[in-house]
Amino acid sequence: MSTKENKDKEFIDFAVTARKYKTLLTRKYKQRKFWENPDPMEIFSFIPGTIVDVFVKEGDFVEEGEPIMILEAMKMKNRIDMPFSAKIKKINVEKGVRVPKEFLLFELEK
Repeated sequence: MSTKENKDKEFIDFAVTARKYKTLLTRKYKQRKFWENPDPMEIFSFIPGTIVDVFVKEGDFVEEGEPIMILEAMKMKNRIDMPFSAKIKKINVEKGVRVPKEFLLFELEK
């Protein structure tokens, strides 16, 4: 690699067992989505699919483990259960709607 090419690239230092190395960061790595601590008061879809049925309404208090909806994906019906006891603050889906992965389905409140 020529000196000019090295100036255009960004190297970072890292250490493994007291030895220092240099590496290049890829564009994909730099543009990655950073992890955020999930908010327990929001329920997101874990896969894309179609809403088959919603068993709760806004304002309902739902106990832990109770089914709240059915999400169909790849010809399989996935039952979504309540992760803990809480009140349904807002429902962002309705029966028959297709949702992408990581779509906000429900907002909860204690």
